[in-house]
Amino acid sequence: MWSNIKKYFEEYPERLKVARVLVENGLSANGNKICLNQIEIPPVRIARVAGVDRRTVNETLRMIQANRELRLIFEEIRPAGHSLKEIAKHLNLGVVEITPVDAKGLGILANSAMLLTKAGLSIRQAIVDDPELSPEPKLTLIVEKKIPGELIPELLKISGVAKVSVY
Repeated sequence: MWSNIKKYFEEYPERLKVARVLVENGLSANGNKICLNQIEIPPVRIARVAGVDRRTVNETLRMIQANRELRLIFEEIRPAGHSLKEIAKHLNLGVVEITPVDAKGLGILANSAMLLTKAGLSIRQAIVDDPELSPEPKLTLIVEKKIPGELIPELLKISGVAKVSVY
């Protein structure tokens, strides 16, 4: 998806920054409005995050509206949802973060889930970073209780896993 978006903004690096902020945050663009679900976000707020001025945000919105492919993506995009990762410790949940050798490799999520299930751990959330949007994509699994240390070497044995971090 990102490569499709990026091609339209090749000549406009500042607008590309705005598009990235919209995509990374799941913000939709409909006409001259930017929304987080039903909450409208002022262009000046997006400008600050993207490191551009408000006019660039408005130009980006006009460009999105003028292009059918961009419009279809940005009108329908939504945030992926809430993540328990940052509050897992307070909820006595376990978190394992897996960095793949190649984010497009097969079976890392399935094999990790099987290992956790065999250990009697129920997965509450699975969050997978998009390899086109994240420079170092990771798989984050949040489970019902702390992850036993003996699972770390087992997770590292999964084909395609480069690194495992447990929180």
